[in-house]
Amino acid sequence: MSADLLPQAPNLYDAEPIPPAAMAEIERLLASGDLFRYTAPEGAPVARLEAEFAALLGVRYALAVSSCSAALFLALKALDLPRGARVLVPAFTFAAVPSAVLHADCTPVLIEVDDSLRIDMADFAAKLDGAAAVMISHMRGHTSDMDAIMALCGARDIPVVEDAAHSLGTTWQGRNIGTIGRIGAFSFQSYKLVNAGEGGMFVTDDPEIAARAVIMSGAYEYNWKKHPGLQNSYHHWQNRLPLYNMRMQNLSAAVIRPQLPEIARRVAQGRANHDRMADRLNATAHFAVPPALPPEQRAPDSIQFRLRGGWSDDQARRFEAAARRRGAAAHVFGLSPDNARAFWNWQFLAETPELPKTRAMLLRTCDLRLPARLTAEEIDFLANALIAAAEEVRAV
Repeated sequence: MSADLLPQAPNLYDAEPIPPAAMAEIERLLASGDLFRYTAPEGAPVARLEAEFAALLGVRYALAVSSCSAALFLALKALDLPRGARVLVPAFTFAAVPSAVLHADCTPVLIEVDDSLRIDMADFAAKLDGAAAVMISHMRGHTSDMDAIMALCGARDIPVVEDAAHSLGTTWQGRNIGTIGRIGAFSFQSYKLVNAGEGGMFVTDDPEIAARAVIMSGAYEYNWKKHPGLQNSYHHWQNRLPLYNMRMQNLSAAVIRPQLPEIARRVAQGRANHDRMADRLNATAHFAVPPALPPEQRAPDSIQFRLRGGWSDDQARRFEAAARRRGAAAHVFGLSPDNARAFWNWQFLAETPELPKTRAMLLRTCDLRLPARLTAEEIDFLANALIAAAEEVRAV
């Protein structure tokens, strides 16, 4: 396929569009200057978003914050873990996840991830004793075995925090991902299902954890009175906990709220796009797309596929270049010295552990963004580009 086909290539980098209703609310907020969530006596956009998001997921408490990383950090602080506590984290995740653990004065312990892109349960079980908490990243929307994880952690009374940055709209046994563990964290960064540029949400059913998180998020003095319920707990924790000022502002909430009714449609379209692409790639000898686990209903906005059949590093790099020329900019996670999802690039860790399964997976697993807005024709274009690129490289 020649470069003259590039103008037909779909744009994979534009985020989901901002609905007109958000534009009108943004104009109103800018005219009023009322951007701080605690300025209004009640009914601020952030407060409304929290109530709507809690209802959407079926949880008791939702706290809007500045990012998913902020939510993960607050989760560990709200659990009141001791300094240096061991927190288990999948080795396949974004660098911000172990960074949040370090920021909370805890120690990340990386768990092996296999070719399914989910945690290796044997390695998880072997490392669980002595852990103070588990932070499960459903990385790129691939759900690890939550039944097994919750059973193992429940038997040891170890709290589970779900990093659901990539999993808004995903369900496990009919339950929303992010609501199965003690605390869930979601992202509204531009490349997620709901686009606010930045932003996150902390959810829990535990009232004391919710109260601690609200205070530490930055509800100083008596601003906690603008959060419904838990007034005695807020009063108890006021001035006893540090303030990290990780609040969401009203403009972000105004952008997010009109997108909540769009989630179901985006999930359905994203799943259809992913499955159409997966069928095409799995039909070749070159690629393997990890299947969903039986209890899992995914909400994908990207696709990951393994290069199968004994590829060398050089072939994998040439495949990346050939796919890019054809308008399908897939990349192999582990072949970039700067990729923030390859654990050996996390030089901020005290030491790099030996994780051969995760390393092997990352060196042969490709990643391609698939926004929900893509059409079937655009999915076919991308699939054709990837297949042609593989055939070009493997024919040599």
